[in-house]
Formats: sequence, C-alpha cells, structure tokens
Amino acid sequence: MPAEWEPQEAVWLSWPHRTASWPGAFQSVVPVFVQIAKNIAATQLVRINVGTIELRDQVDRLLRTAGVCIERVRYHMNPTNDAWCRDHGPIYVVRDTNGGRERAILDWDYNAWGGKYPPFDSDNAIPSRIAEEFGEYRFVPGMILEGGSIDVNGAGTVITSEACLLNKNRNPSLTREQIEQRLRDYLGVQQVLWMGDGIVGDDTDGHIDDMTRFVSRETIVTVVEDDPQDVNYHALMDNLRRLRLLRHPDGSPFRIVTLPMPGPVYFEADERLPASYANFLIINEAVLVPTYRDENDQRALDTLQQLFPTRKVIGIDSTPLVWGLGSIHCVTQQQPKGQIVPPAP
Repeated sequence: MPAEWEPQEAVWLSWPHRTASWPGAFQSVVPVFVQIAKNIAATQLVRINVGTIELRDQVDRLLRTAGVCIERVRYHMNPTNDAWCRDHGPIYVVRDTNGGRERAILDWDYNAWGGKYPPFDSDNAIPSRIAEEFGEYRFVPGMILEGGSIDVNGAGTVITSEACLLNKNRNPSLTREQIEQRLRDYLGVQQVLWMGDGIVGDDTDGHIDDMTRFVSRETIVTVVEDDPQDVNYHALMDNLRRLRLLRHPDGSPFRIVTLPMPGPVYFEADERLPASYANFLIINEAVLVPTYRDENDQRALDTLQQLFPTRKVIGIDSTPLVWGLGSIHCVTQQQPKGQIVPPAP
C-alpha cells in the first residue's frame, strides 16, 4: 500500500445524502464537501460516487456554481448508504516493475464500524463496483477493515490501534497475530505498530486517522492534549509514549512531531465530538486540514506546513462536518497513480 504522499491519480468522495448522519446540520455539511472537491480538483481528478442521476445533476450544479474545475470531476453511478468514503472506498496497492507501477484494489469487508449504522450493503459493495467499472484486479482479504483504521509509510510499516482492530465487533474469530498477518499479506508491510485508545466521541472505536499519521517514511505526527484535566489527555499521552519507543525494522527510531488538539467541540452542548487536526488529507500539491474555529487552528496549520514544505497547507472549516463524527480524511480516499492490472480470466 503506497503512502498517501505518493503520486495520486484522483481522490474519491461519496457525496452525502443521508441527512441522519448530520442531524439538523445537513445543509451546512454540503458546502464543506464542495470546498473539499474544489481544492482537490484544482490540481487533480476528483471522483464522486453518486447513486442517482438526480444527485449527480444536483452535485454538478453545486460544483459549477462554486467555480470548481469541472474538467477534473468524474461522476460514478455507485449507490452508497453514507458518505464515509475513507472506510468503504477502495484501498489500493501497487507493484513497481521495470515498466512502471501497477495498481490493484483491496476489497476488505465493511460493517459500518461494528454494525452500528445499518444498512451498509451498498457501502460494502463500493470496492467491487469500482473494480468492475475500471476492469481492475481485486483482492478479497476476508476481513473487516476500514481505511481510517490504518496508516502506512510506504516503506513496510503500518500503524493502527488496538481499540479498533482488536474490537470484537469487527473480526471476533481472528487473533491479534492473525490480524497482523492479514495486514502483512495484503498491505505488503513487514511490521505493524499498535496505538491504544482513540479520542472521545470517535464512534469508530479508535481510528488512527484521528490520532497518529505518517507524514514521511521516518516522521510520525500525533495529536496531544495540553490540558491534564481533559478527557483525552491520558490516552493521547499513552500513545505518545508508545510512539517514542517504536523503531524501524533496522532499529532506528522514528521522528515524532506533536500536533495540538482543538478545544472541545460539542453536539448540542453535551456530546463531545471527535475534532482532531490529524484528520488531514494529503494530495499531490496540497494538504487539506480540518479547522474548528479554534485558537489552535493556526498552530496546527503552521506545524503541518513545516512538515510539508513543497505542498500548500489549506485549512477548511470542518465544524459542520465533525457534527457527523468525522472530518476531511474520513470522507476521502486517494487513488494512486498506476497501470491497471485486469482481473484474472
């Protein structure tokens, strides 16, 4: 599995239509998707899953009105249950050969984070539909896995969390060792690094893309909470401690950089939402970073700009988006460049 900063052909979105995912705030979420699509299409393709012609036409009008480079937008008639494309979209793997780079799709099973939000049959079918549309080779690992639960450095290492991958609502028949072996077999990695618990409000049971991300082969960025009284403080400090003990396969340490957490963001004043600056998306020429109308927004943007000196770091107000318990990375899935490998006859 290539790192997110490697050359991309496109980024996938599944356009939102399930109003219950953003109760009372759906209309404010759509403009955030428009901004995400606009920033992606400024330099590369954006592929959008739309289940109906009516939705396609509606999205097309929105994007044209917003001045999106429509020449870099592609619509795909794939029905979805929800908009969290990071978790139900295709995860790609590549193979470098003398003739270039070949690409194939991993079709992991998807059960809406442990069966929390049925139905999810249309979402689970997205990778196979895309593989069929493109005539692309598809591997079926036979294990439930969401894209937001893993992050790779493209050099043999994947990072994930115990709270998610070892949760019995995903793969109760698999042991930790068996899960690690599936990751090695299908992601092409040599080592699996484990974090602990996720942030409060994350209904995915601890997705790594809300906590800890690779930004280069050697560098990991992780969110920390400065306030010892905050509910996230101890879990994030434990993850930082774990990270400082981790090593590359050759025994050398990783470089660890910290990001702040935004101040608490609540749903109707009593439900803590999983707002995190770690939920950024890396694209070919930019990094799209969620912001939350918080005093730490600029601090997070500045830190990431230092880590990505050749890309433009762009903040997108994701306060409405996180109302649905996810942010920019959660609703996107990158498609790396590569020559399509056709399915076996």
